[in-house]
Order: sequence, then C-alpha cells, then structure tokens
Amino acid sequence: MIKLNFEKAIAPPKDGGTLRFLYHNAFGRFLLRPLISRPISKLAGAYLSSRLSKGLIKKFVKNNNIDLNEFYSDDFHCFNDCFCRKIKEGKRPLEEGLIAPCDGLLSVYPIEDGLVLPIKQSQYSIAELLDDDVLAKEFDGGTVLVFRLCVNHYHRYSYFDDGVKGDNKFIKGRLHTVRPIALGQYPVFTQNCREMTVMDTVHFGKAVQVEVGAMLVGKIANLHGSGPIRRGEEKGMFLYGGSTVVLLLQKDAATLPDELYENTRLGLETPVRMGQQIGD
Repeated sequence: MIKLNFEKAIAPPKDGGTLRFLYHNAFGRFLLRPLISRPISKLAGAYLSSRLSKGLIKKFVKNNNIDLNEFYSDDFHCFNDCFCRKIKEGKRPLEEGLIAPCDGLLSVYPIEDGLVLPIKQSQYSIAELLDDDVLAKEFDGGTVLVFRLCVNHYHRYSYFDDGVKGDNKFIKGRLHTVRPIALGQYPVFTQNCREMTVMDTVHFGKAVQVEVGAMLVGKIANLHGSGPIRRGEEKGMFLYGGSTVVLLLQKDAATLPDELYENTRLGLETPVRMGQQIGD
C-alpha cells in the first residue's frame, strides 16, 4: 500500500452571493448565458492583458495571500503578467513516481463503463470529455485525476512524464466557473472550452491531459505541438480565472494512495503542488 505525505484535505467552499444567484435563480441563469460565452471571456482577457489592468495587481496579491518571493515578479506590465507569473528555479522540485502536473486541489475518480461518477456532482462520460468515442474506450477501467486551480494557485502546468505527445486539440464550448456550485448543476468539464493532448509516456503508458477553461479565462496557452516531452517541462498556462487540469490514465497504469480516493469519497479535495509525488 503506497503511503505519501499530503496536506490535509479540505472541503470545497460553499458558494453564495452572486454565484448562487446566477446558478440557482431562474433570472440569474438568464443573466449567466452571456457571462459564460467566449466573446465575453475574450473581452475580459483583452482588458486583463492591457496596461489598464495593472492597478488590479496589488489588491489581487493581498486578497489571495500570494507570496511573490516565490516568483519572478519584477516586471509585471499588466494583470495577466502577475496571474501567469513564472516560478523561480527550485520552488517546485520534481519528486519520484507519478507527479502532479500543476498546483491545485486534487480529486480522483475511477472510470466505470465509460463514465466518471463524481461525488455530489453531475456524472459525465469520457467520450464527451474527449469528444472522441474511440479514444475514450482505451481508458475504460482507468482513472481520472482532477486538479482544480483556484485564482490564488500557480497557473502554469507541466508534463508529468517523459514521452511523446500529439497535437493539441481544442474543443469549443462555454465557460462556466469550475467552482462546486456549477459542478453540481452542469457537466462542466464536457461543456466548457478545453484543450486535450494525447501522450505516450515512458512510465505510465498512454495518457490524456485536458486543460479546461473557466469563466473569464482569457486563454488556454499550450506551448508545444507534437513531439518529444520531458518530465517537469512547462506545458502551458491559463490566463485569468480558476481553471482545471484533468489527467486520464489507463487501467493499472499507476498506483494511487487510498487516501486520495477516500478524500474524494468524502467530498474533500487534496492540496498538491506541481512536481509533488501523488502515486507510483
């Protein structure tokens, strides 16, 4: 039985106020439609990438308790420069085994008969997530690892193993928030804009990594096309907004601690950091 050291698992936040109105009120859902559209997100992204947004940085850093000493932070020209800040060398060391591709709050689910059955959330199919029935069948009996990134997290992500990757495939969609209030109402991961990458890895076989956009996320920016990949190498980044990285592993490709499954069963999320060992 694999034993690893994780931070204490936490319960997802109880969303109220504006988000509860938007997702649980009939008029709120009417107002929600334009907010989850790509044009609105692109407009917000354009503003946050302009010098006009620089004044937002100080309050954002303070409100989210971000320690800028961990990052290269001398030359922010706009808000998104801060949001996509690059971490200093040595701040995310690579551990052994299966590593987390990003900072985030981790939940782990088995894939059964092509379906993911999240606790207290909408079930969704792997075929819908990947927009590919044939590819989805290769992951039946496997595992889904969901890394939910909040606005205070480091928003760059990496490759979890050495190997070879295919081209990135962008799948059009909406841009719901990835907070629990939306996950309980909509199959967000199969409705939101997302970008998927199929990888043939050295130690864990065939895998798929999916970056899922969220409300007001201006862009999912992957850095490479098809070709070789290196463990820990930066794969890409999200511009503003809480987002999600979904990793699919085939049956018996890796061994994960029982603690991760039990936390998920209890509706808790496990904090992890990019490069941290999460399995074998």
